[in-house]
Amino acid sequence: MQNVRTRTAIVTGASRGIGAAIAKRLAQDGIAVVANYARGKDDAEAVASAIEAAGGTALAVQADIGEPAAMGALFDAAEKAFGGIDILVNNAGMMKLSPIAETDDAQFERQVAINLGGPFRGMREAARRLKDGGRVINFSSSVVGFYQPAYGVYAATKAGVEAMTHILAKELGPRRITVNAVAPGPVDTELFTDGKSAAQIEAITKLIPLGRLGQPDDIAGLVAFLADPDSHWVNGQVIRANGGAI
Repeated sequence: MQNVRTRTAIVTGASRGIGAAIAKRLAQDGIAVVANYARGKDDAEAVASAIEAAGGTALAVQADIGEPAAMGALFDAAEKAFGGIDILVNNAGMMKLSPIAETDDAQFERQVAINLGGPFRGMREAARRLKDGGRVINFSSSVVGFYQPAYGVYAATKAGVEAMTHILAKELGPRRITVNAVAPGPVDTELFTDGKSAAQIEAITKLIPLGRLGQPDDIAGLVAFLADPDSHWVNGQVIRANGGAI
C-alpha cells in the first residue's frame, strides 16, 4: 500500500478557546498540528498532550504573531518538525473595546499588529511556502456587519482580513490553494465574555435565532470542513457562523 503523507496545519492562538478546539478537531481528522501560543505555554502544551494522548500528532510552538518576525519563525518550526505545511489557520486575535474617541494609539496599534499584521504575515508566508492544493483559513468576525459602538478598531482590523482573503484567493487559485475566512458571531469564550455582565450576555444571546451562544466546537467543525479536500470548490468566501444573528 502506498504511504500517504500526513497533512500538517499551523493553528495560531491554539492554547485555548476556539483555537484549542480547532487544533483538537484537525488532529482528530488525521492532521499533524502546530499549536501556536503567545504566552499560554502550559495551556498550549496541554492541548498538544491531549492530542498526542488521543493518538494524534501535535507540537506547541511559541510565537507572538504581533511581532514582525513571528510568522516566519513559526513556519520554520513547522517545516523542521513535519517537513512542510498544508494548512494555515489564522485564528489568533485580541479584542479591546472602546469608543473611537477614547481609543489611544497604543491600543489601536496593538490590535492592528495582532489582528491584521499577524494574519497578513501569515498569508504572506503561506503564499510563499504552503504546498500546492493547501488551505488558508482566516478569522474575521460577524461584528464587521454589526457596526456596533465600541467595536471600531476591532471591526476595522477584521474587515481588512476579509479584503485580503478575497484577494489572496485569486492570487493563489492557480496553485489550487483555497483561501477563506470564518466570521464567528458570539461564542462562549473568554474573548467574548471578558468585560461583559451577565445581563449583557443574556441580551446578546436573545438576538441569536438559534437561542444560544456558539461553542468553540461549532467553529472548529466549520474550519475542519474548509481544511478538508471536499471543500476544494469553496474559495474566496467569508462564512458568518453566528446562529443567524446577522
